[in-house]
Amino acid sequence: MFRTALRNVLAHKARLLMTVLAVMLGVAFVSGTLVFTNTISDALQNSSAKGFDHVDVAVTPEFQKAEGDKVGEEPELTQALVDDSARVPGAASAIGVVSGFTAVADKDGDLIGDGWSTKGGNYWGEKDPRYPLTDGRAPKGEGEILIDSKTAERTGYGVGDTVRMSVDGPVISPKVVGVFTTDDGGVAAGGSLTLFDTATAQKVFGKAGTYDEIDVEAKAGVTQAALKAELDKALPKGLVETTTGEKLADDQAEAIAASMSGMKQGLLVFAGIALFVGTFIIANTFTMLVAQRTKELALMRAVGASRRQVTRSVLIEAFVVGVVAAVTGLLAGIGIGAGMRALMSSMGEVVPDGPLVVSTGTIVAALAVGVLVTMLAAWLPGRRAAKIPPVAAMSSVHAKATAKSLVLRNTLGALVSAAGIAVVLAATTMGGTDGQAPMGLGAVLLIIGVFILTPLLSRPLIAAAAPVLRVFGVSGKLARQNSVRNPRRTAATASALMIGLTLITGMTVMAGSLQKSIDKMASAAIEADYVVSMANGNYLSPDVGEKLGGTDGVTAISPLRNSAARIDGDTEYLTGVNGSTIAGLTDLKVEQGAFEVGGTKVVVDGDTAKEKGWKAGSDFTVAYEDGEKQRLTVAGVYEGNDMLSGIMLDNSVLTPHMTDPVDMQVMVKMSDGASSAAKDSLQQALDTNPAIKIQDKKDISNEVAKMFTMMLNMLYGLLAMAVIVAVLGVINTLAMSVFERSQEIGMLRAIGLDRKGIKRMVRLESLVISLFGGVLGIGLGVFFGWAAGELMGSTIATYELVLPWGRMGVFLLLAAAVGVLAALWPARRAARLNMLQAIKAE
Repeated sequence: MFRTALRNVLAHKARLLMTVLAVMLGVAFVSGTLVFTNTISDALQNSSAKGFDHVDVAVTPEFQKAEGDKVGEEPELTQALVDDSARVPGAASAIGVVSGFTAVADKDGDLIGDGWSTKGGNYWGEKDPRYPLTDGRAPKGEGEILIDSKTAERTGYGVGDTVRMSVDGPVISPKVVGVFTTDDGGVAAGGSLTLFDTATAQKVFGKAGTYDEIDVEAKAGVTQAALKAELDKALPKGLVETTTGEKLADDQAEAIAASMSGMKQGLLVFAGIALFVGTFIIANTFTMLVAQRTKELALMRAVGASRRQVTRSVLIEAFVVGVVAAVTGLLAGIGIGAGMRALMSSMGEVVPDGPLVVSTGTIVAALAVGVLVTMLAAWLPGRRAAKIPPVAAMSSVHAKATAKSLVLRNTLGALVSAAGIAVVLAATTMGGTDGQAPMGLGAVLLIIGVFILTPLLSRPLIAAAAPVLRVFGVSGKLARQNSVRNPRRTAATASALMIGLTLITGMTVMAGSLQKSIDKMASAAIEADYVVSMANGNYLSPDVGEKLGGTDGVTAISPLRNSAARIDGDTEYLTGVNGSTIAGLTDLKVEQGAFEVGGTKVVVDGDTAKEKGWKAGSDFTVAYEDGEKQRLTVAGVYEGNDMLSGIMLDNSVLTPHMTDPVDMQVMVKMSDGASSAAKDSLQQALDTNPAIKIQDKKDISNEVAKMFTMMLNMLYGLLAMAVIVAVLGVINTLAMSVFERSQEIGMLRAIGLDRKGIKRMVRLESLVISLFGGVLGIGLGVFFGWAAGELMGSTIATYELVLPWGRMGVFLLLAAAVGVLAALWPARRAARLNMLQAIKAE
């Protein structure tokens, strides 16, 4: 039986090649994802671990929880604590660490890095062991900085150059006095690190005389645990906490692994989709191979082979095919992993150096996935083959699907589909994250139900194409009949394409609808011509608002500030605004009272008012972050959104209670509205600062649109693999159809249907099956897009369903193109059949 199985594998090379390709693509994606994410994760972890080489124990402030009227805060790490740490038995040295955001412009004036990864810090003394100098000297005073060697290499900056940069808004132009090396993971990933002397760093980052962390290095022979124990004894309890360098490195490694796991899971989902689609092809291929060998298998049964042996022979074939596909997929996946890293580098995403990681787990996963998927898909055809009675098989009366089996299938499909629809509809009534899990479960149930029902659905939907097919005469009529001749196989083929288009359409509907809601939100909430903010989302210096307020053409301005406070025992965040101008800079719907901000009068969004039981005219007591209390009055209640919400009060009231007044953003109104000239004047007022974004409403919408567009393009690229697998499935089905109808095709040729007619018949059959899958996929995608929108609409008031008719038309054309391309080889093969040999075929 083993030799027979191997002979059968070699006897059907072309068809098995398509199965190998289908499995190989899925395995390649799985192994490529694992290789890529493991390589990046390993490189980042190695890089971050080196960053803790000079940290045996880190001392950090322990956050003090909010109690009563006291707002939660962090205690300050003073120079005295640094000195105390250095004197602890077993400590060799202690370094005070200051860090913050710095935006450095390259020589073209563009921001280096992605904002979040452009960091700044302090250089300790004359020779900081954390940052070995490769050139120059330590910085002294506000006009001197050090830059990391990778930034120097990327930008061309060197010792003696002047650099334009910003910390919280205003542009400064310090001189580079040295270049250093670092193992900082952010720098390795494409960011930058700028160092000031300690006093300057404390000043520019708003931490005068204090530190963010104290790094303590142990003496030779002293363990990290022993040093930590000594520090715990010496330092004030409840105000600071200590962590060993090993624990910090482990936590960093876990954080990196967690951040990579999201990407890994997302990519593996698409690999799973490709493999799921591939199972249809495998099942179809083995069904076809078994159909070709029906008499052979019957003869084997007649001479003594058992049912188990027949099933086993089919599974052995599947095992051989699966091993070949898994090995080639693994090799291709290693190439994909290396290619993805190179692609990221070519797109400007700097990834840390390190070897390509092909772990044992990756090899085992690739082999297991390839072999198991193939054998599972081949098991059912093998089992069916074993159940055919030898006499019936030798008489070519092999059992076809009975009416009873189809009724059972349709009943099961209807029940599963109804359950899926019910769960999805129930999920739409839930709020936010509560409905996500039920929505996912309902979607899976509905897709499975529709897949089970596709044989039933194929007849009416394909029949709807009959008027169009009549235009093609006999070829069109035969194509329609052939499409519904074997509804199970047609359903399996169409389902492969349906799954891919369901995901593509659903994502497109959601992205378009979300973009529309953001547009409406921006236009409904903001009347200002421009919103000014930091590129990385950090806080702005109050100097920015002052400079903008003195710019020609500016008629109204309002900085937005944020401060924690205590109200009725709960921590709430207050938003400080310019009370005299905020009403003209926003267009928020007032639900109660008046939009009046000034003195003790505040406005509150509807959700907060409902939670607190407030209405227009209500009074409440607030305890500010400095501990002082004040009685405020709700002048009005407005409808909040994701851009503007919370408790708004005048900056003149809030700012005196803030220890470090900074702005989240600044709203600006111009005399002549938004224009390129107006934007230029604002940029010049801020010294063309690369760290600051000046956006009008269209810019805000476009920024969101860019994110959705990038996400969709990635999804389209990933799902293209599933479409390729679906093309192989259509080719397989048509090849099977041509084989089964060899005698019929010969008869058609004999009675006058020419080769062009045969080709046309096969192409139309392929086109009909592909469009059937496309219609199902687009229909399900629209339903899922609507359902997900209903779920998101509970948190986004401006959400509105948008159906992208143009893109859906493109998707339908894509399905048609799949059908046309997939039919090229089977149609050519059918047309080239020798009519006499075909007529004699059994």
